[in-house]
Amino acid sequence: MKGRTIVLDHLKGREAAALIVDGQLDDLLIDDAELHRPGAIFRAICDRPVKGQGGMFLRLPGGDTAYLRGAKGLRPGQPLLVQVTGTAEDGKAVPVTDRLLFKSRHAIVTPGAPGINVSRRIADEEARARLRALGEEAMDGSPDGLILRSGTEEAPEDEIAEDIAATRALAEAVAGDAEGREPEALTEGDGPHAFAWREWRAGDVVTEPGGFAREGVLDMLDALRAPLVPLGEGTMSVEPTRALVAVDVNTGSDTSPAAALKANLAAARALPRALRLRGLGGQVVVDFVSVSKAHRRQVEQSLRASFRNDPIETSLVGWSAMGLFELSRKRERAPILPLLEAGR
Repeated sequence: MKGRTIVLDHLKGREAAALIVDGQLDDLLIDDAELHRPGAIFRAICDRPVKGQGGMFLRLPGGDTAYLRGAKGLRPGQPLLVQVTGTAEDGKAVPVTDRLLFKSRHAIVTPGAPGINVSRRIADEEARARLRALGEEAMDGSPDGLILRSGTEEAPEDEIAEDIAATRALAEAVAGDAEGREPEALTEGDGPHAFAWREWRAGDVVTEPGGFAREGVLDMLDALRAPLVPLGEGTMSVEPTRALVAVDVNTGSDTSPAAALKANLAAARALPRALRLRGLGGQVVVDFVSVSKAHRRQVEQSLRASFRNDPIETSLVGWSAMGLFELSRKRERAPILPLLEAGR
């Protein structure tokens, strides 16, 4: 089955969204009511600085704690607008930033970063000039900046203008709530359905209840419960631990001279999707099949190409002395496996 399909449904009362590309599950989101959603904005209260690290612990509503890096010039008791940037491990503070971004389908409003910018993916100069003029008109009189996203190239101008106006109004409303002595939730962040509408593009969108069952998504989710990922050219096992995510690549029954390189290249192509679908981040260590140094370079080039279009920030650290490849991946999503088990 060719093409892209978005399926919006619920799993045991949890809002969920799936992106299917050419018949294969490509992305998955399941809401976790116990966590603060990435993108949520709070008026937090500075609590105590972390000496030697330049950070600050903040108080959030409900007694929760957040952590802000690079918190220079802040004092305890000071109110501060912050935005959740990812999920926290058990027992750790919620990661936040004071550089707010207000994202919508066509626009990103950037308080504190003035200027009208157009996505670099839009190469046509005439389209860039048209969109920049549209943005300047929509943001006239605002001190905030604006980024026009790649999807605006084909979108109707009235739809873009309406989207910018709504996003600007939200940014201004949040800025008006910056002062206060108590922590307060100002926006809750996007759930899976809103995120899918904002970030994914597809020709077909299934919204009727029961879509996961009809479109085969439930069968695809069952495969995520097992660590084994079939590659066609061997297999890959993805297993999260407390300290890191361990990935092991095997050639399987293929004993030909080219088997190791083929399995490694297939794993490099599949790894971003495997981590994304499982909601895994932090330190990732990959035990590729042993190959020569020349073939290592091919594997690394394939990894860089594969992660280039992945939406989650990932740093490729490189090869260790023991021949393992190390990555550092932002913890932007909650691990999927506990949510799937809860939905049985």
